[in-house]
Amino acid sequence: MMLSKKILKKNPFTGKNVIVCGGSRGIGKDTSKLLVSLGANTCVVAIHDLQEVKQELESRKINDNQRVTTIYCDCTDYDKLKELLQVHIEKAGHPDYLINVVGYARPNYIENLTLKDFQDTLNQNYFGQLIPTLIVLPYFIKARRGHLACVSSLLGFIGAMGYTTYSPTKFALVGLLEALRNELSPLGIHCSVLYPPDTRTPGFEQENEFKPKECKIISKRGKILEPSYVAEVFIRGIINNKFSIFPGKSKLFWRVKRMFPSLIYKIIDSDLKKARKQLGKY
Repeated sequence: MMLSKKILKKNPFTGKNVIVCGGSRGIGKDTSKLLVSLGANTCVVAIHDLQEVKQELESRKINDNQRVTTIYCDCTDYDKLKELLQVHIEKAGHPDYLINVVGYARPNYIENLTLKDFQDTLNQNYFGQLIPTLIVLPYFIKARRGHLACVSSLLGFIGAMGYTTYSPTKFALVGLLEALRNELSPLGIHCSVLYPPDTRTPGFEQENEFKPKECKIISKRGKILEPSYVAEVFIRGIINNKFSIFPGKSKLFWRVKRMFPSLIYKIIDSDLKKARKQLGKY
């Protein structure tokens, strides 16, 4: 485990109330498991595998006073989610952390995509994280404390072929969090953005079913991270109040993109050219 013994000994989330939207699978699930292991009262909002994740989280509690709650709700349904979270907060108390891990990718060639594909991805990836944020932020603002963390992607700062529906939504989340960081920091509210590269999650497996062949070839050249590792990096960054959190090599790419954007374009263009050549596309 990457978390230091000092952090583990302190159990920094003991007594803290955490809401994890999209916390039943992949990075969200491993983040929820780690939070419970660090003492958090954890509420998972999701539409998949809630019974299974509740059992796993219950088994990780470190004291009898910890609470594990699950809420079945689509995070793009503002009215329903607001009602359910208000009831939860009235019972559980002020939320200390909101962690948004909602999202998916359906890569494809641009000529195969429709306007609805763009609308659906925007609704899920952007509004699926914005809506919980809009619901919980008033509690943070009233108390003048809290921590908002959202999940973008390496493709949230580098646009790549096949991901024309996905990348814009992840770019948008970064813009949202940067604006919120500036506005909320005087109130003692922290913001964080996670930039994971390819990670071995159920969503990634589904994503592979839709990927253009070029994307599959390019992906094989990089290392696929495990969700448990990404969750540890995420939690460590949140504990340290970092705004930008980079698992794996995503920080290297971020730095190069900021300092030498033309170099990143040359790299990804070269990768695409090699993949197309391998496929006999010239």
